[in-house]
Amino acid sequence: MQAFFGTGTALVTPFNTDNTVDYFALEQLVNFQIDNGVEYIVVLGTTAETATLTAEEVALVKQKVIEVNNGRLPLVLGVGGNNTANIVNQLQTLDLSNFDAILSVSPYYNRPSQEGIFQHFVEVAKASPVPVIIYNVPSRTGANMLPETVVRLANASKNIIGVKEAAGDMIQAMKIIQSVPKNFLVLSGDDEIALPMVLAGGAGVISVIGQAYPKEFSELIRLGLQGKNKEAFELQYKLLEVIGLIFAEGNPVGIKALLSALEVYKNESNVRLPLVTATQELQNKMKNFIANFS
Repeated sequence: MQAFFGTGTALVTPFNTDNTVDYFALEQLVNFQIDNGVEYIVVLGTTAETATLTAEEVALVKQKVIEVNNGRLPLVLGVGGNNTANIVNQLQTLDLSNFDAILSVSPYYNRPSQEGIFQHFVEVAKASPVPVIIYNVPSRTGANMLPETVVRLANASKNIIGVKEAAGDMIQAMKIIQSVPKNFLVLSGDDEIALPMVLAGGAGVISVIGQAYPKEFSELIRLGLQGKNKEAFELQYKLLEVIGLIFAEGNPVGIKALLSALEVYKNESNVRLPLVTATQELQNKMKNFIANFS
């Protein structure tokens, strides 16, 4: 579990102008993370536009990341959905030998009760051959996984090792940190409050902005984990504006525009419908931020 302290970055899936997956750009993105000091990589999460990828593309993205990473960093695979039986079946058939954990989102659209969420994750944990990080993101799922449910799950299965908490609520985050077992990982899913969560006792972050500024953001989180508050907040305030910008028109619309502006890989910020590329106004704001960032 020590592998998941610090910063994990949730990778985008780069697309060519014809909307095919750009596997060379994906290779560049993975190397950029590794070269700039993040602790682990999250593959095929929400930020990867996984819902719009074909089964063949999903398999090829996994293969490419595994190949490029070559065992250098721990890998986490997004495996989630709103059909428990289907997720269980996937976990029983997937080759997860190259992954150190899975990230599994709370069921969306169905809007299950807290008992339904609990029972869903119990089944996921039973089926998974690798540790499970559960993921609460009520803005996307329509249902908030309450602290009591997270604590209950933390105590119900040794295979559930942590939570990515993205309700954007510091009070909720503190209640979880206060009540879960000592070794249970509470990871921020919100870049804006990742540092306050770490200072409150969290273990780190699964980040979006981190893939554009991996060196700065991972250092920010490490400083927080070391209790170097002043230095950490100096970095936080430098990045605060751009964190807001990348979410202004939705995720991963903003982060793809930023990666393009930074030329992390070939100049492209393409997304698949129903998402549309960032407006020129937002792109201009990002370019202005980059020009003044130091």
